[in-house]
Amino acid sequence: MTVQKIAVLGGGLIGASWAALFLSRGHTVAIADPKPEAEAFCRQLIRNAWPDLAQLSDIPDVPDWSRLSFHATIAAACARADLAQDCGPDRIDIKQAMLAEAETTLPSQALFASSTSSLMASDIQAGAKHPDRVLVAHPMNPPHLVPLVELVGGKATAPEALGRARAFYDSLDRVTVVAQKERPGHIANRLTSALYREAVNIVAEGIADVADVDRAIAYGPGMRWALMGPHLIYHMGGGPGGYRHYLEHLGPTQVDRWQDLGTPELTPALIDRMVAELDASLSGVDAEALRQKRDAALVALARLKQDLPV
Repeated sequence: MTVQKIAVLGGGLIGASWAALFLSRGHTVAIADPKPEAEAFCRQLIRNAWPDLAQLSDIPDVPDWSRLSFHATIAAACARADLAQDCGPDRIDIKQAMLAEAETTLPSQALFASSTSSLMASDIQAGAKHPDRVLVAHPMNPPHLVPLVELVGGKATAPEALGRARAFYDSLDRVTVVAQKERPGHIANRLTSALYREAVNIVAEGIADVADVDRAIAYGPGMRWALMGPHLIYHMGGGPGGYRHYLEHLGPTQVDRWQDLGTPELTPALIDRMVAELDASLSGVDAEALRQKRDAALVALARLKQDLPV
């Protein structure tokens, strides 16, 4: 897929991060956002992201700002674009309205890729002029540093469109996965939601506080998950017998734990408790310094994983 101009629909955190990645790979980017402060926000995020991107690929020392433009309307940004990356709010009525406006100027062969974390392509493409080119291309935050992109087609999405999308995101050194069925949350967010549900339940039941739950993940299984997925981890944990040995001998203990996992309710009291505990754990921590440390760690991890199998 030959892509030169990309319309980024939404100049928030995700849209600006996508824009930084697209600019770093030489694409022309048109950002659509009606908010007057969006341009300054996006430019600053791109400046902050550029040194990190430079550690991961061979790019110019500074962004080519002549390739970046800002527009108050979606229609203006989508004119002559080869791909539209939707980064609007996760509400189906808004997604459909954004697509409808995009199709007033978006060339018929251009892809419309939604960054939605939970909505389904079939719902977004309902009523579209060209539903065959509409799909989900969901990143993890921040998209310019976390390489995963989940691709999900809708009922009317052409297989050729999914193939073109995969080739494009692969060209950005993203790690693409394709969901074979549409489900809310796609693949990654369904997995993270399952973990988060129990993280909330552990606090709700008084098993541990917020800080220790986060430590347990970050310095326990999260260390391994950063390198490989759960199936491969348990394969290696099975010793010479591999995954089959693990499942046959330790699988029953997994089933026992599944039966004891909770389904907590996010009551106002529980929300207040978790927020208070998190705030206490962040006492004296500078938010911007924390973001910078996270991004630096993501860069280091990405460089480490370049030699690991995908």
